[in-house]
Amino acid sequence: MNTHKKAEELLSLAGIQINGPNPWDIQVHNEKLFDRVFAGGTLALGESYMDGWWDVDDLSEFFNRLLRADLYNKKPNPFSLLATILRAKIMNMQSRTRSEQVAKEHYDLGNDLYMSFLDPFNQYTCGYFKDTTDLNTAQEQKLDLVCRKLGIQKGDRVLDIGCGWGGFAKFASERYGAHVTGVSISDEQITYAKELCKDCTVDIKKMDYRDVTGSFDKVVVIGMIEHVGYKNYRTILKKVHEVLKPGGLFMLHTIGGNVSAVTNEPWINKYIFPNGLMPSIAQLGKAMEGLFVMEDWHNFSAYYDDTLMAWMENFDKSWGSLKKQYDDRFYRMWKYYLLCCAGSFRSRQSQLWQIVLSKEGVPGGYTSVR
Repeated sequence: MNTHKKAEELLSLAGIQINGPNPWDIQVHNEKLFDRVFAGGTLALGESYMDGWWDVDDLSEFFNRLLRADLYNKKPNPFSLLATILRAKIMNMQSRTRSEQVAKEHYDLGNDLYMSFLDPFNQYTCGYFKDTTDLNTAQEQKLDLVCRKLGIQKGDRVLDIGCGWGGFAKFASERYGAHVTGVSISDEQITYAKELCKDCTVDIKKMDYRDVTGSFDKVVVIGMIEHVGYKNYRTILKKVHEVLKPGGLFMLHTIGGNVSAVTNEPWINKYIFPNGLMPSIAQLGKAMEGLFVMEDWHNFSAYYDDTLMAWMENFDKSWGSLKKQYDDRFYRMWKYYLLCCAGSFRSRQSQLWQIVLSKEGVPGGYTSVR
């Protein structure tokens, strides 16, 4: 059986036709696509899209259907992926040196790029779309939700590990009167965050999380532990435990996976988040054991679909000015990234968790906030 026929049979399990009439049907421009993807797996699927070998009108729904039908696991892994998994088991892929790779290759791409599709608080994590369809409102609601879950009060010393462009620090300072220390290893983010927060009670530092010292009433890690790696989950949680005052609260806001993994999806790993990894419940639970009491675990992953679709809409609107700096292949890469991720959350293969932890347990119990 040739690879075209094999692809046709596999895609039919997901209700997808080759050159079909539906918006989620794949339109093939190069018949060599099928040989390439069967040989190279998901990395080849993404690279062939970047090369213009195929298109789909509704890329997010295409991936939703692929993932719902579990087609990724019906195709044997190529040797290159098996080698990557073995390498991740042997090596610490998120060591001090390697941790800088994602900062340079992703977060330092250019602040103009990110500000073109993010909200005014430059949140590059899931918005809280409860009772709203507006991205800006959803992101403010997310920031407020974090502050309320942690019970942040005026004068609290708050540590923000992986502070991004300073949006949370600015919000917590202006709205709740907190004194926020934000740390990041991205030069572009540090420069932007310092300017954004210059009139706030905020201190932005370029620093690896392993080097943080001090004593804090509250700690947040928002969308950063995905860059830490399974071999370092215990390390970062021990650091949080070390700097968190008795009676303080810690929030971990993270994308999560349904199964434990040791390496990222190959295309995402190569082009978007080098050495990244979605933690699982089991991996986080093992890392927390003996350090924290789990007070609350909130899953609102369906809102990440909304967030990513809003980012894509904003990115499209801004492309006219962005294309002076980035080429068409970059556009296809970024579109593929945003919409394949939207499909992953829509299919419920990826999760979004906000986890509230305490050192000794909240006396009388913690009241969940939604």
